[in-house]
Amino acid sequence: MASKTLSTAPRVARFGVRPLQCLRKAPAYAQRRAISAYGYEQAKALTFQDYGDPPAVLSLHSHSISPPHGDLMTLRFLASPINPADINQIQGVYPSKPTFTTSLSTPNPIAVAGNEGVAEIIALGSKPKEAGFKKGDWVIMNGPGFGTWRTHAAARVQDVVKLDDAMREGISAVQAGTVSINPCTAYRMLRDFVDLQEGDFFIQNGANSGVGRAAIQLGKQWGLKSINVIRGRDDKAAEEKLKQELKDIGADIVITDAELQSQGIRDMAKEWTNGGRAPIRLALNCVNGKAATAMAKLLASEAHFVTYGAMSKQPLTIPASMLIFKDIHFHGFWVSRWAERHPEEKKKTVADVLEMTRRGTFRDTPVEKIAWEWETKGDELVGKVKDTLEGYREGKGVFVFGKT
Repeated sequence: MASKTLSTAPRVARFGVRPLQCLRKAPAYAQRRAISAYGYEQAKALTFQDYGDPPAVLSLHSHSISPPHGDLMTLRFLASPINPADINQIQGVYPSKPTFTTSLSTPNPIAVAGNEGVAEIIALGSKPKEAGFKKGDWVIMNGPGFGTWRTHAAARVQDVVKLDDAMREGISAVQAGTVSINPCTAYRMLRDFVDLQEGDFFIQNGANSGVGRAAIQLGKQWGLKSINVIRGRDDKAAEEKLKQELKDIGADIVITDAELQSQGIRDMAKEWTNGGRAPIRLALNCVNGKAATAMAKLLASEAHFVTYGAMSKQPLTIPASMLIFKDIHFHGFWVSRWAERHPEEKKKTVADVLEMTRRGTFRDTPVEKIAWEWETKGDELVGKVKDTLEGYREGKGVFVFGKT
């Protein structure tokens, strides 16, 4: 039956022309989206067969999705971001691995790139209906490795988390599609390691990242004070502009990594923290290297240092004195593992962040929308991924799906 769905006849009937006319006029609508007969859905996905540099291994693959039955549902994606973890996964250096499969009608196994996104249910079998899902519902991914850089997908109930109607109200697809990783990471790190009280300080590097911006805003909501470290810029006007941008969303102090490692940093920290009487009890690290060690040195005794990334690709060096005499606690945090262990808490965290977004007290991370229409060429999409890899973007790249 699958071969019939890809035959010329159903497409000819759809456009209402005779077969000979179809052959003559094919170029006029060759790029239009084809709706298969018998309920098959036509889909496109950015896939890779081998790990490697994204521009070298990614390609746009077209395939058909069978009508859902039993425990299956068909999703149409609305928005899918390009995160650093997605790049690392394609390179083969990320802990969670994608699923390589031949189920997308390929002779050799391929994987779909992307881990985060929001999709709409457009068809579903009996079991999803019994579980409370319906056509038109929005869902986000339950964990990494699903593959979200695609127009459509077949999924099971355990693959997704439903956004209830109340959670969706007043929320855009981009907001819903970018809530489950960066905001959730910031939220849990601020909540789960130290019982921070109103007026307490935390310090973080990577403050301009998605997690960093989320931490600034959540901390402000909860009455916390933040010291934020950014990379220094050669363009000092741009550096000052970024510092002000972070202050505008709630940052108390913004300094560069060079300022963090300067000789006068301890005196500055005392000035910020009321002569040291307001201890810095939590540090959030996504950079590593010497700057991360310098940040740890500002922590109070028995504080907590949480690492969730390694952007510098350098090791984290911990002086023994911090462990012996200051009893600083060092932790690692990976939101995917946390979500797997705490699915209900993930749902509550997402709902809380979306409620803040709805009220206007939590702003989106700056994004660059990348239009993905049915006619969009694979080279264009791969080029946008390459731009992200090389840093040529003002905000987070997000695929926004149009008429797919």
